[in-house]
Amino acid sequence: MSVLALRPPQWTSHRRRLEQKLVDLHRCSDYDHLRQIQAQILKADLHRDLFVAPKLISAYSLCRQVLPAVAVFRQVPFPNAHLYNVLIRAFADNSQPSLAFSTFTQMQKDGIFPDKFTYSCLLRGCSGTSFALVQMIHSHVLKFGFLSDIFVPNALIDSYSKTSTAGFAEAKKVFDGMPEKDVVSWNSILAGAVRAGELTEARQLFEDMPERDIISWNTLLDGLAKAGEMESAFDLFGRMPERNVVSWSTIVSGHCKAGDLETARALFDKMPVKNLVSWTIIITGYAEKGKAKEASRLLDQMEESSLKLDVAATVSILAACAESGLLSLGKRIHSYVKRSKLILSTHVSNALIDMYSKCGCINKAWSVFKELVDRDLVSWNCMIQGLAMHGHGKRALSLFARMKMEGIRPNAVTFIGILCACTHMGLVQDARSFFYSMETDHGIVPQIEHYGCMIDVLGRVGLLHEAFHLAKTMPCEPNAVIWGCLLNACRLHNNVDLAEEAVNQLVKFEPSDVGNYAILSNIYAAARQWEGVAKARTKMKGTGRPKPAGSSWIELRDTVHEFTAGDRKHPQTTRIFKMLDKLSHHIVQVGYAPKEAHLCNT
Repeated sequence: MSVLALRPPQWTSHRRRLEQKLVDLHRCSDYDHLRQIQAQILKADLHRDLFVAPKLISAYSLCRQVLPAVAVFRQVPFPNAHLYNVLIRAFADNSQPSLAFSTFTQMQKDGIFPDKFTYSCLLRGCSGTSFALVQMIHSHVLKFGFLSDIFVPNALIDSYSKTSTAGFAEAKKVFDGMPEKDVVSWNSILAGAVRAGELTEARQLFEDMPERDIISWNTLLDGLAKAGEMESAFDLFGRMPERNVVSWSTIVSGHCKAGDLETARALFDKMPVKNLVSWTIIITGYAEKGKAKEASRLLDQMEESSLKLDVAATVSILAACAESGLLSLGKRIHSYVKRSKLILSTHVSNALIDMYSKCGCINKAWSVFKELVDRDLVSWNCMIQGLAMHGHGKRALSLFARMKMEGIRPNAVTFIGILCACTHMGLVQDARSFFYSMETDHGIVPQIEHYGCMIDVLGRVGLLHEAFHLAKTMPCEPNAVIWGCLLNACRLHNNVDLAEEAVNQLVKFEPSDVGNYAILSNIYAAARQWEGVAKARTKMKGTGRPKPAGSSWIELRDTVHEFTAGDRKHPQTTRIFKMLDKLSHHIVQVGYAPKEAHLCNT
């Protein structure tokens, strides 16, 4: 007779299973699962527990659900400093600094004494915002004596350096005053120097570091790459004792930005590990250069490696397509978005609207805009600017009126689009009305871009004296773009005197650009002032840099063809010039005659 081996019963109580779930509760990022766990917590009457409640708040923060986090906090009758800190951090991590500070105020009212973690959480909330706000927290830290704890000054250095150039100077003072520094202290001030553009100081800080980790190397590498110092960046990359995917991605990105796709691709192919960021960088690099076939091929390879585009990657590639006019790749990304349901993202829809607008497909942009349910201010701005860019001024102004009716408050970018719409339609009075309503009705102080749009409107309709007066009386100093706009207006209306003034100003900004004198020569020729033509031509000869050749490009069968004036490098040059000759002959037959002024500079 065989005897069966007996096994002990395998079971655990509901309480034990719940305790196991609570251990990693603060890492839970699944909202539905989190709600189920909270129901079990309520059933077990643990919702007031000072060990459980902070974990629950952290989990809700991770799920980007602030209101349930606040509800959890309010169920605890006697919150301690740790619970307050967790809620402050939740607000900070979810971009709600005002609520973080109001919680800090309530904490003090309740008689709870802040600790070192309180201030580091607060500093997370004001990171990259107001310099004065960081100073206020700094004064609290000094008052309560927490500066001696290395955790707090490290957070201060990071927050100060993210505010402004003045902030970096203050961060340096905090750093220099620290009796003890760890690698986090050094990395924070190094990142601050890179962010402030102080690369010489960043290099010195890097060399002075008593110890370096991978973050130290990557921080300086990123600074050099973004500054375009690729030789130094590549040298640093070669010196690195270890490299991770961030190091490789940074050096690939730097070469892409420098236009050296060959080196970028060689480095990318050598990467031991590639993630979504790496693939996005190289695909975007090819897209920015108008290389649709290579970008599409890389996208295929990425999908074959079981990686899928996320919102950030999709937006990045679409932005590159918009800048290079790469419509075919943009359409492919749109198809991918539809299949993967990323269209639900407002950020992706906004990038699609921008891409289609800049690639000349305004109707496609309008379709995406119409289908978008959760429109934000960027959505409206992209569509208004797209319509204005394509000469649909009336539709742009109508959309602006509808935007205001729906309760969306315009910002400075909105008014650039509106003023551009007025420019294309020649609506001077409307442009004036919108321009002066910015500050009076919306509290938006006009910037140099708005003055430039207004000056362009006035110049195009021939109100040159008013345009020049506005340029001279604007609160900011007019730049080369403003004076160039005025010079073009003078050419349009053949105003010699004001053109001379505009060129005299432009020479201060662009002393070696002969293009300004070429325009002035055309204006003199139109007015039949041949002495002025000769004078302008003499100055052109004495100017160092020749006028840059004009260029244009067109996408055909996934390839972008770029042409410059007089270019004969294209393989189809003979056929192209034959067609141009036919077109020239045709337009002469229908009555076109080139202006004499333009013939003078050919």
